[in-house]
Amino acid sequence: EPEKLVTQILREYKVVSADVLAREEITVDQLVDVVVGNRQYKPCLYLYNKIDTITIEEVDQLARQPHSIVGSVNKHWNIAEDPLQDDLLKQTMWKYLGLTRVYTKRKGSPPDLEEPVILSEIRKGTTVKSLCQNISTQMLRDLNYALVWGTSAKHAPQRCGLNHCLEDEDVVQIVTKTVKQQQQDSKYGIIAQQYQDKHSKKRLEAKKQKQKKLRG
Repeated sequence: EPEKLVTQILREYKVVSADVLAREEITVDQLVDVVVGNRQYKPCLYLYNKIDTITIEEVDQLARQPHSIVGSVNKHWNIAEDPLQDDLLKQTMWKYLGLTRVYTKRKGSPPDLEEPVILSEIRKGTTVKSLCQNISTQMLRDLNYALVWGTSAKHAPQRCGLNHCLEDEDVVQIVTKTVKQQQQDSKYGIIAQQYQDKHSKKRLEAKKQKQKKLRG
């Protein structure tokens, strides 16, 4: 009986009093994953290769399976010969991974359209905060606001904060805090000291290297 099985599983994990609500049919493994609370499910995509060696009926049956795509490396069906060429496999993988291309620009300069920053919905997210974290922690700390061009912006450019969700091929310009704004930060003294210590250490190491070369 389902109720007895659920009760037994909960007792094994020392849960003696709980309300359990399942809005759909679940397996024992899924229940355990929820109780333990330390598992994450990632999207999965099945690729069936060599469809040129089976019948069209079999291809149709495979293509209708959930989270599946069919193709042929030999015939280049849905799988391009050139790794840099776009194809159905790459498009589907991009969609399943929730990837978003974001282009950055400096003030007064055109955006860098050659090397976008790739964000992922299933990892750090696709917000302005995620963009800063992917570039550097210092940028996240010094961010004042971001100017955004693209489909996620209501107008061009839109002034946005950390929680603004970016969309594919948006252009972002990061505007950092002024010195006066940074000085108002309660952690400014600690940050300034860390910066000074870091550069003092570099100068000392450079001096030692120079002395070593002179002696050698």
